[in-house]
Amino acid sequence: MNVNRTLFWGAALAVACLCAVVALSPDMLSHFSGHALDHGYGLAMTCAPALNKRARGLVGVRLDASDATKILAELQKTFESFKAENEAELKALKKDVVQTEKVDKINAEITKLTTALAEIDQTIAALKLGGGSAAPDPTNGEHAKAFNRYFRKGDAGNLGELQVKAALTTQSDPDGGYLVPTETEKTIDRIMGVTSTMRQLATILPIGTSEYKKLVNMGGAGSGWVGEEEARPQTGTPTLRELIFTVMELYANPATTRTMLDDGIIDIGAWLADEVNITFAEQEGAAFVTGNGLKRPRGILAYPTVANANYSWGNVGYVVTGAASDFLAPTSTVSPADALLDLLYGLKQGYRNNASYLSTDATMAKIRKFKDGQGNYVWAPPSANEKVPTIFGKPAYTDDNMNEIGTNTFPVAVGDFKRAYLIVDRQGVRVLRDELTNKPYVHFYTTKRVGGGISNFEAIKLLKCST
Repeated sequence: MNVNRTLFWGAALAVACLCAVVALSPDMLSHFSGHALDHGYGLAMTCAPALNKRARGLVGVRLDASDATKILAELQKTFESFKAENEAELKALKKDVVQTEKVDKINAEITKLTTALAEIDQTIAALKLGGGSAAPDPTNGEHAKAFNRYFRKGDAGNLGELQVKAALTTQSDPDGGYLVPTETEKTIDRIMGVTSTMRQLATILPIGTSEYKKLVNMGGAGSGWVGEEEARPQTGTPTLRELIFTVMELYANPATTRTMLDDGIIDIGAWLADEVNITFAEQEGAAFVTGNGLKRPRGILAYPTVANANYSWGNVGYVVTGAASDFLAPTSTVSPADALLDLLYGLKQGYRNNASYLSTDATMAKIRKFKDGQGNYVWAPPSANEKVPTIFGKPAYTDDNMNEIGTNTFPVAVGDFKRAYLIVDRQGVRVLRDELTNKPYVHFYTTKRVGGGISNFEAIKLLKCST
């Protein structure tokens, strides 16, 4: 009896050890080997199944908290080297090609380290898949089990009725797919929130309808001082403007094999969230910056622009760099960083307090070389107090959907983005299972409805490459 028990637990332990092998995608493995392993930073692996190439390891990687600290220390050290080499280049009587290449190489390494640090923070946040401490709703659990059967076997059963019972919708519509369980939707939203820059910065409002209307007070309400017993004459009424944010449909169509679906170890919620995240994040990221508002959200660069001195509601004010297609060249009396400071102070004080800069990595690399009038670098690496780099002490984020530096482009934005931009999420992510279109693969047509646009034109300003 004891021998059989020993053999049983020995076999169970062997299976558990086999589960400890983690399948990382080549791009993720390359990233961490390039930025973490080379510097001696450890990755702690947790139990995960052998996923296919498209499953990028969200369910299998757990980062040690010290990794971010070590990369931060390396980033700060590299920035000090960058400053020293950049000073040497500036002091040279004539341009030294070798020295310039050295500075550019270190600058590129700073960009990589900054990206690596951000991605570690994003991955750690995305892996926090647990919910709150409230007791789970049995109805939601029942719906989740039914959805799991539908996802793996195509057996819808009473899934339509259960999603109504779980208060996820008011109607059963199998032709349009089924709503994913609440926890899976939260997982998708959580991952989107750490991979999309604008989602990190903007205000996000869940809604249950196809559009959201917001009234904006344009001022005009009269007021005055009166004594305790004096008459109160009628004052002017405020002017109100209506902003309408309409949700648009965003879709992804990930595919997998029956073998993976038959594997009961796979966390289908995490797998689906990981699969649709990249497609959703790329499409949303582009729309929130450059989208024209037709079948997609309207981006911050898609509104009419006007010189900030002539600003009016409905337009985005801009400040110029002073050069036709670039920043001004530094002189003894002029710094290209002056335009960035003018841009920040183009905002009213109430918006400056929580302002952030936004640009591409290439633009940020150029700004990294700028100094203020006292010879101090205006860009600073992350620190214990600031988790992201700063420009003039304000958080500086990157988004490659922003314009690059060029004639009449807008390479930098600054603003209190939570007050400037609104993202509206229609509640409910739908999945339609398709095992016939592309045999032997099973596709999961996944849709999500989202809208977005500027909600406060005073809270954002753009930098324009112009004289």
